[in-house]
Amino acid sequence: MSETRTHVQAQSGQHHPVRLYLIVWGLLFVLSAFSYLVDYFQIQGYPRWSLILLFMMLKAGLIVAVFMHMAWERLALVYAILLPPLLVLVFVVLMVSESNYTIFTRHAFFGAVP
Repeated sequence: MSETRTHVQAQSGQHHPVRLYLIVWGLLFVLSAFSYLVDYFQIQGYPRWSLILLFMMLKAGLIVAVFMHMAWERLALVYAILLPPLLVLVFVVLMVSESNYTIFTRHAFFGAVP
């Protein structure tokens, strides 16, 4: 009987236990509750956006890892999918810092704009 079950599993691909999906669903629910609590406690400024982005990234990571099966893929495929958005984020940070420098030099040489 066990040989038949193993053969059926090998033909249909890898199966993950339902418990794993329920745990991830629970974690997503908890992280969503935390992001709503940020608004409930009226946290303002950079801590607010930092917490919201942190919870968003954690939820996205769980979804990609478990529900999109990236946790079980080859490392090269993970790099091919996750590395380009990470590089775009680095370039955005570089552009923001460059824009701050440009504004600073314009104010320094041309004076403040009314």
